[in-house]
Amino acid sequence: MNTIIESVNNRIAFLKRVIRRAEKEKGSFPKGRLRTSRSNGRIRYYKVSKERDTSGEYLPKNEQMCMIRLLAQKDYNKHFLKSAADELKMLEKMLASYQKKQSETAYEDLSEERQNLVTSYIPSDDQIAEEWQSKTFKTNPYKIENKIYDTRRGEKVRSKSEAIIADMLFEMGIPYHYECPVRLRDGKIKYPDFTLLKKRTGEVVYLEHFGFMDDESYRKDTLCKMDIYRDNGIYPGKNLLFTYETIGNPLDIKGIRRMLKETML
Repeated sequence: MNTIIESVNNRIAFLKRVIRRAEKEKGSFPKGRLRTSRSNGRIRYYKVSKERDTSGEYLPKNEQMCMIRLLAQKDYNKHFLKSAADELKMLEKMLASYQKKQSETAYEDLSEERQNLVTSYIPSDDQIAEEWQSKTFKTNPYKIENKIYDTRRGEKVRSKSEAIIADMLFEMGIPYHYECPVRLRDGKIKYPDFTLLKKRTGEVVYLEHFGFMDDESYRKDTLCKMDIYRDNGIYPGKNLLFTYETIGNPLDIKGIRRMLKETML
């Protein structure tokens, strides 16, 4: 439901921006309006300046195209402002009504004691995240002896950088699984370093850490992995995040935190 509210708010913000732009342009148009007529397959343009004038002044296309475009834009501007204002009013009214009557409040308005006694018909984002987080799975069996770094959540990961990332996710309240299996379209199994849950939308996002980018063989394997993800509908910037480091470019902790905040929260 938060996704609906976010989409409506985004549309409202967009409409307000374009309405401001149209309002600013409104006072720059010439007087009069544009009339068009079609005869023998040709369109003729006229500038109508007087209210009761049904004919108007003929505007030769080869000489007055600038005026024709301005008058056409003026007419569009008028109709756009009306339709945009109507849509904006409708969305704001709908949002206000939804926020007052959304079904989730029937549970949220209960006291904590009563919440503990009932089961909500519509689970909250936190409840969905908790259920997702509690799911069990078989982690990557490859060289499990390499999982020697502890995280704050009490699990073992393969590198110090992965431990830092895991602790960052834990601290920021982003639900995650470490090396959770993903079945690809060809039936093969991949184990992304982290599988994340975007709480406000319910989307699953994968995060891979590339820790040895100085190594040429590792880089080739990384590019191959990115190709496999793309072939399976997992795209950077959409549902795939990645971090990296080299000898000269250590893990950018501040940058990763900013990325996670802007994409996951």
